[in-house]
Amino acid sequence: MESVKVLYVSQEITPYLPETEISVISRNLPQGIQEKGREIRTFMPRYGCINERRNQLHEVIRLSGMNIIINDNDHPLIIKVASIQAARMQVYFIDNEDYFQRRHVLKDEKGKHFNDNDERAIFFARGVVETVKKLRWSPDIVHCHGWFTSFVPFYLKTYYKDDPLFSNARVVHSIYNNEFENTFNTNMKEKVWLNGIGDSDLSKLDKPLDYTNLTKFAIDYSDGIILGSEGINNDVLKYIDDNDVVKLDYQSPETYVDEYSDFYDKVLAVEVNEH
Repeated sequence: MESVKVLYVSQEITPYLPETEISVISRNLPQGIQEKGREIRTFMPRYGCINERRNQLHEVIRLSGMNIIINDNDHPLIIKVASIQAARMQVYFIDNEDYFQRRHVLKDEKGKHFNDNDERAIFFARGVVETVKKLRWSPDIVHCHGWFTSFVPFYLKTYYKDDPLFSNARVVHSIYNNEFENTFNTNMKEKVWLNGIGDSDLSKLDKPLDYTNLTKFAIDYSDGIILGSEGINNDVLKYIDDNDVVKLDYQSPETYVDEYSDFYDKVLAVEVNEH
């Protein structure tokens, strides 16, 4: 029997960024799942504050060079890779000069979220999927961590749903207590649109995308939800329950690798989420 393939898509991973709830899980979970005999790939953005020399990042020329168009603007996709030797694990980085060369992650030096975080998240989502296509690697589970990955489920269940590499993939989304205060409401339909994405899917973007609505948007296209933090927005929790989504409650750091692994099997046993 072939081993289950798990694609991890995270907004932050330590040691490349400081330790947070998301970055620590995104570092340790793939290693733990790999040690269970499952095959993994791991992706994160290449924020400008990541020291390439210290972390030994290098560009993967054969994967780079594509352009991703957002709002009629071309944005070159650059792929870099580094290894976490202790974990025998590679991390792929999605890079672009316009979106990821700045010295801060999601907020500026004054603590204000960047106005183009929506476009950065869209670029990241599409960059990950296009790179996995170039790798010719077909994941069984795509596990997204954090709100910055919220467009990944959407694209996998709409634009890429008939692609043989992704047609059977189940999407798991981990939700964390990392709310943001701004709202994405400018031309969202135009920004996410690709030929083949229908009006019914785009209509979900009629509401301004604040943290709550963006998270609900990700839930709509996910096959399973994991509560990655203990304190989750009550509106989001109610939405999960009202929509009868397969859910895993918060797990302690001591046991989550086993619990998440069992949850993957549970999600794989359920019919693919149709939209």
